[in-house]
Amino acid sequence: MIADTPPPSPEWLKQAVLGNYAERPRADALDRLRVWSYTDAQSYAPGDKVRLHSCTNARSYDLLVMRDGLAQETVLERRGLPGKLHPIPEDCSIAGCFWPVALEFEIGADWRSGAYIIRTQCRHEGKVADTHDHLLIVRPASDTDKTGRLLLIAATSTWTAYNDWGGSNHYQGFTGPNKDLFSAVLSTHRPFAKGFVTLPECAPRPTLLEPPAMMAEPRYPHMEWAHAHGYSKKYASAGWASYERHFLRWAEASGYVIDVIAQTDLHFHPEILIAYRCLVMVGHDEYWSWEMRDAIDAYVDQGGRIARFAGNFMWQIRLEQEGRTQVCHKYLATRNDPLMTTGPRHLVTESWEAKEIGRPGATTFGLNATRGLYAGWSGCSPRGARGFPVYRPEHWAFEGTGLYYGDVLGAGSVIFGYEVDGLDYEIRGGLPHVAASEVAPEGLQILALGLSSTIEEGPTILPGKTFLGSEDAEYVASVLAGSTDAAAVEATKRGCGMIVNFRRGKGEVFHAGTCEWVAGLLRQDEMVMKVTRNVLDRFLG
Repeated sequence: MIADTPPPSPEWLKQAVLGNYAERPRADALDRLRVWSYTDAQSYAPGDKVRLHSCTNARSYDLLVMRDGLAQETVLERRGLPGKLHPIPEDCSIAGCFWPVALEFEIGADWRSGAYIIRTQCRHEGKVADTHDHLLIVRPASDTDKTGRLLLIAATSTWTAYNDWGGSNHYQGFTGPNKDLFSAVLSTHRPFAKGFVTLPECAPRPTLLEPPAMMAEPRYPHMEWAHAHGYSKKYASAGWASYERHFLRWAEASGYVIDVIAQTDLHFHPEILIAYRCLVMVGHDEYWSWEMRDAIDAYVDQGGRIARFAGNFMWQIRLEQEGRTQVCHKYLATRNDPLMTTGPRHLVTESWEAKEIGRPGATTFGLNATRGLYAGWSGCSPRGARGFPVYRPEHWAFEGTGLYYGDVLGAGSVIFGYEVDGLDYEIRGGLPHVAASEVAPEGLQILALGLSSTIEEGPTILPGKTFLGSEDAEYVASVLAGSTDAAAVEATKRGCGMIVNFRRGKGEVFHAGTCEWVAGLLRQDEMVMKVTRNVLDRFLG
């Protein structure tokens, strides 16, 4: 399904866009051979033992463990493992699957830091009948020399938030009195949904490659494709396959050496950061714990550099059960989060700009999502800039690009969207400056700026047919204006996405506040690649 094809039936299209078609299998109702797996943790150090949990109705299955990157490297292979079908709890998204350990193996001392695909396959009459891909991260060994290495921080909290295997995530679900609410509590002890770890090259990205025709109703090609081909509705919103993988492959092809950690490592092992001159974040990076932010703030204050090519810095989470459970009440936090009653209130799980938290996202990364949000898809500027309009082309990040004032960086490769981060601003002398009322790091420079929106609205919007309702706009209005009435929404619904640069303490941050920067690397956009190299090379020193 692509944007310029005739619409399918209204019923099918409504299900593709608004329905919950998450993989929610029942062990007693499988109509073909199936296999799934997950590991007992998101990341491991060399020498750690991995416990693999599998479930299949096949008599046997195979296991491949491969380091993903510019080239896939197989590090472990097992054939003919005994298969066993286990119960799949109805609440597995929330509490976990509780499958027994099927296999244990050790992270080898020679396994390089990176992302490793855990592929399980079952066969019928010699042919592959089903495949499931999970993923684990191998942290760098403590005794390796980190000189000249980049440290990529995978957005694993956002992966957890969007993973809908089992039926529920932080967006849709089968909870609440009517069994139709998202879940504020999610378990990592479950498989990844299809499309989070691997994807075919034809899978659409969320931003529109071609502007819609005049008076066209909004279309959502990635959701249509997912529904038509049996992939998770959220594959384009989060996961290794859509974001970090593209950066890693580009960086390795460009000669950079990359180590990888999970966000949970920021939370539990912040000492890892000390050895690195530059940390990198890419893609959709929406969910963070208080402790994760503490680790980043301390790193920058002590002289670290952040190269953040990522968007939608929005929600505070809490990790429980040693990181196996993620909690985020989001819009319903003031009503449902128990810390509103018991405290400490600064750990309530809603947006960083909420008064209960009082720690605006911009104080860490220079930008926040409540001043940004949607662009380049749905009914949110679908014919917009597509890239970043440049205001300060003389900045060091643009050196060697030939960019002029008013040029649009990355328009051809569509790097602006699908969610972006911004600040309130004012234009003086044709240049954007941080608004006097805004909270932002001192000396922050706005290098580029495009427009976004918190709501789908326009002449072709039909009620009940668009993906985004009014919830986002009303929530942002409640945070920024203290009300959800029409006047407050009108005053806060227009946002922006920015590229900013600032120093803090002894360190420095470059933030291109968009989820889709990696599209410029994937599509070999020369200017986007040049800016990326400028930032990485400067920060590596």
